[in-house]
Order: sequence, then structure tokens, then C-alpha cells
Amino acid sequence: MNRKTNKILTFCIATIWIANGLFCKVLNLVPRHEQIVARILGDNFAKPLTIIIGFLEIIMAVWILSGYKTKLNAVTQILVVATMNTFEFILVPDLLLWGKLNSLFAFLFILVVYSNEFYLNRKQKN
Repeated sequence: MNRKTNKILTFCIATIWIANGLFCKVLNLVPRHEQIVARILGDNFAKPLTIIIGFLEIIMAVWILSGYKTKLNAVTQILVVATMNTFEFILVPDLLLWGKLNSLFAFLFILVVYSNEFYLNRKQKN
């Protein structure tokens, strides 16, 4: 059961990274993301930086699906999400979909990533 749950969660986590990277940032279907980047990093390079961030998120999804160095990947995801959401919470809460409540969803995502790698994945290897 743990192995199946781990695979499903891994796919869901990767899907979140792809959706945010490709649809929200690269294809700019959610312009709010570019506004967040503009407010934090400046207007001059907001569009190309948002696209670069989107491609990095797509690369994260590929890394997740590859199964390569899963513990490093999970820690990287946790650090990226925690850092990004801390900056957004402090600097641009008015641009977040759920305002400061976004931090709760970020925490839940971090909890899922952590549990998937360090609980479910550990159990299946034993």
C-alpha cells in the first residue's frame, strides 16, 4: 500500500510543479505570477525571470519523476517552497491567491513532500 501511495503522491507532486511552471509561468495563463516576480525582483526583467522560474519548475517535475536522488530532491523542494512562500508572505501577500493563508497551503505541500519521501518511500525500501 505504501508503495502505491508513494507513486501516486510522487505523480501528484510533479503535476503541481508542471502546472505551476508551464501553465502559470511559461504560458502566462496566470499573470499574477509575473506581477509577484515584478514586485519582488523589479519590473525590468519580470517576464523573462518568470519564464525562467517556470522552466526551473518544469525541470523540478522531471527530476521528481526521474527518481534520481529523491532525498536531495525532497529537501530541495521543501527549501524552495519555504523560501518562496516566506518572501511572498512578507513582500506581496496582496497578490497571493489566498493572501497570507497561502502559507498554510505551502506548509501542507511541504508536509506531503516530506511524508512522501521520508516516510512512505523509506517504508517501501525496507
